[in-house]
Amino acid sequence: MASPLAKGSDGRPRCRWGASTPDYEWYHDEEWGRPVTDDRGLYERMVLEGFPSGLSWRTILRKRDNFRAAFANFDVATVASFGDRDVERLLADAGIVRHRGKIEAAIQNARAAAELHANGESLAELVVARADGPPARSAHARRPPVLDPGVHRAGQGAEAAGLPFRRPHDRLRDHAGVRRGERPSGRLLGQGGGRCRARLF
Repeated sequence: MASPLAKGSDGRPRCRWGASTPDYEWYHDEEWGRPVTDDRGLYERMVLEGFPSGLSWRTILRKRDNFRAAFANFDVATVASFGDRDVERLLADAGIVRHRGKIEAAIQNARAAAELHANGESLAELVVARADGPPARSAHARRPPVLDPGVHRAGQGAEAAGLPFRRPHDRLRDHAGVRRGERPSGRLLGQGGGRCRARLF
């Protein structure tokens, strides 16, 4: 039976997926499975984990600095103020994944998070309030997380609270009225079935 661990480029043992490429080593050691309890950090992960669909997580990690620059370091208030010109600017940015629906969903989610702030609440509080206990982190995961359970809860909690958090594959029209795509593909924010067992709390 093959060992669930493997040595990385520095000789340190890691989960096999974490040692599979240098791009994953830092993520495995410093971020995967560690708590994320601030709104900026949670919003960043909501955005990044909404973009892979059809792409590898490694591709997103490689573009992460570009995403941070494009989305104002994921400052909720700043992204919430983005308008049509910003959407077009982002669509022209070759450093990120250029997908109109995902970009618009990221902006809509910033506006929903800003609504929480306006009501004296936070995205982090919403996630904690809706958490049903921390998922166990598996030391034998075959692949890095694609959908983070904390982000999954953020989407579930927001919808349960009546906030307009949007999935990347929704057909976005405006902040209040949205017609959902009839046949979305991939794992979507707010739906179950994510394989990731990284813990946020």
